[in-house]
Amino acid sequence: MLRWLRGFVLPTAACLSEDDYFRYQVLFEDLDRNGDGVVDIMELKEGLKNWSSSFGLNSEKDILQAGDTNHSAGLDFEEFVRYLQDHEKKMKLAFKSLDKNNDGKIEASDIVATVKSLGIHISEVQAKEILKSIDTDGTMTVDWDEWRDYFLLHPAKNINEIIHFWKRSTIIDIGESIAIPDEFTEQERQSGDWWKRLVAAGIGSAVARTCTAPFDRLKVMMQVHSLKTRRMRLMSVFEHLVKEGGIFSLWRGNGINVLKIAPETALKIGAYEQYKKWLSFEGSYTGVFERFIAGSLAGATAQTCIYPMEVIKTRLTVANTGEYSGIMDCCKKLLKQEGFRTFFKGHVPNLLGIVPYAGLDLAVYEFLKNYWLEQNAGDSVNPGIIILLGCSTLSHTCGQLVSFPLYLVRTRMQAEAPVGKETPTMIQLIQEICKKEGIRGFYRGITPNIIKLLPAVVIGCVVYERVKPFLGVT
Repeated sequence: MLRWLRGFVLPTAACLSEDDYFRYQVLFEDLDRNGDGVVDIMELKEGLKNWSSSFGLNSEKDILQAGDTNHSAGLDFEEFVRYLQDHEKKMKLAFKSLDKNNDGKIEASDIVATVKSLGIHISEVQAKEILKSIDTDGTMTVDWDEWRDYFLLHPAKNINEIIHFWKRSTIIDIGESIAIPDEFTEQERQSGDWWKRLVAAGIGSAVARTCTAPFDRLKVMMQVHSLKTRRMRLMSVFEHLVKEGGIFSLWRGNGINVLKIAPETALKIGAYEQYKKWLSFEGSYTGVFERFIAGSLAGATAQTCIYPMEVIKTRLTVANTGEYSGIMDCCKKLLKQEGFRTFFKGHVPNLLGIVPYAGLDLAVYEFLKNYWLEQNAGDSVNPGIIILLGCSTLSHTCGQLVSFPLYLVRTRMQAEAPVGKETPTMIQLIQEICKKEGIRGFYRGITPNIIKLLPAVVIGCVVYERVKPFLGVT
């Protein structure tokens, strides 16, 4: 169909070898479904889908933007050839940067070494899973032809973006853990995608918290009032709350819970970057352990700064109808009646709970994900959203089981209003719970907390993915 173009292509295309020209021509004809000599964005999108591309959302926009030099909203054959030639040069440089011993082949050890040089540690097993996704002849090595064909329609420009793609593909993704915030490429920082992702994540978190707020209030009420009566059960607490304040009382305290997302996220990311710099001695890379420490310290820093909002949220959650007219009214009354120190009640057990929760969450998530990859990944580097949701839910659950006693103590200290005597200390409260309720007392309210985990994770992920296109994020 396009043989007649041979004599009219650009000079750069005319220098193509017969094999390269034929490859480009076949690919162009395959993408150009309507045969009009132009590949538009819908044809690119359909072609990437048929190509079984897992390069991410809106890859077709990146390709079109890079190749459409005449701004015609489509790629003609000349533009297509020029784009692929330029792209292959970039992929050649990326290939050479991975091929450490210059033998023309990429091995698992090459991937491990290159990724490590960028501050990310992966195992030999993870590197082999990456190789499997590219290797077509079963040698567990990747030559230039395999590399070129795999990344032919990948819009990445350099090795950093390729490694970022592997990270996004969840082979080495650590962004699900609360301990290690997701990291952004230099391109994302310059383009502004980083703050758009944060906004999308914040909206997803706000919607998830709002949808699961009734479970959160049930949890807090069971944590706080179980010392007064051991007969508090999920349905009885639910009936009591609805009877006392109506159905909308189940969302009491959710407003400030949503409001604290933005400052907490901003503080955590800023502190994380600073701690990471301090931990990378003399320019050395920051591995998973260093990032975990930086993430835990960042979480502790953010929690310390926004902790008064946590106390206000707890007081609003346990308050009776009409006790407070809003957030500011609650803040003024606490300050007047109990003083400034009340805004930091329970801060010690809160800090103590961060590391075990974050550590177990990260460890279980990585173990489950890597186990699935070793057993079932086949030729794919992407476990899929269902597997990731399952891993994330189970890891959060394990983290909750370990840290829940400390968070229960924190919540009771936050909710405690002194009446003629000092508020019990953390040790005194732990002794009181042990004496009156036993070990089970430390897990009051864990049922609604576990129930809300899966819907919260699912809602957050779905909203995040839905919001990103509206913000122009791929």
